[in-house]
Amino acid sequence: MNNPLRQPALRRPRIGLTTYWQQAQWGVWDNVAALVPGNYIKSVTAAGGTPLLLPPVATDTSVLELLDGLIVIGGVDVDPSNYGQDPHRLTASQPERDEHDIALTAAAIELGLPLFAICRGAQVLNVQQGGTLNQHLPDAVPEAAAQYQPAPGVFGKVDFTVERGSLAQKILGEAASAPCYHHQALQRVAEGLEVTARAADGTVEIVEMPQAKGWVLGTQFHPEENLEDIRLMRAFIQAAQEYALTQESTTPQEAL
Repeated sequence: MNNPLRQPALRRPRIGLTTYWQQAQWGVWDNVAALVPGNYIKSVTAAGGTPLLLPPVATDTSVLELLDGLIVIGGVDVDPSNYGQDPHRLTASQPERDEHDIALTAAAIELGLPLFAICRGAQVLNVQQGGTLNQHLPDAVPEAAAQYQPAPGVFGKVDFTVERGSLAQKILGEAASAPCYHHQALQRVAEGLEVTARAADGTVEIVEMPQAKGWVLGTQFHPEENLEDIRLMRAFIQAAQEYALTQESTTPQEAL
């Protein structure tokens, strides 16, 4: 017998993740594939979300209406034509991925969909909002190469301080450390974004969007690479859960 007082179980928030789109190998195959590094998936699921992949093909921003949160993941450099600069000799970009990620970022902000922008994702967020990037950080900070990208495929580690009263401070406290892997960084921070964490050399490590309709946070570092510390991912998934509940409460019910 059904209990009319029993509340339905909360479903896991549905989290969209942007992807790589490039040559890859699996089994006997060598072909173009949509890829997401496994630790993104592990981090999302450990925090209570259900991951759904959004490859940069036939971009349809209306898919965000089916989701409870969006993660714009790391990857190749953002094409500098998107912020009015000529490319540095070490800049490597994929314009089709830029178009996809920028469109989804803009649509998520417009919807108020919780947005977690990681590494390249934070750069996409800044560019989409009108900011610029330092295309090769070691040109300005020589020691950056050894710290932020110590060797191909090897993550560095960054220590950073967090602004009091910020969303990041509520999650991480006043200081933290995280894995990192990047040679670019935010340069001119877009209006509307607020820097809430920096490394000792001044590199922007976290940005937030306090006036946005939804939860928006970008990290220059890679929080998903430390599965022992998923505080940021848990906070994002919690925001996605709250967004899902809000959407369900405002959806018209079918007439009885």
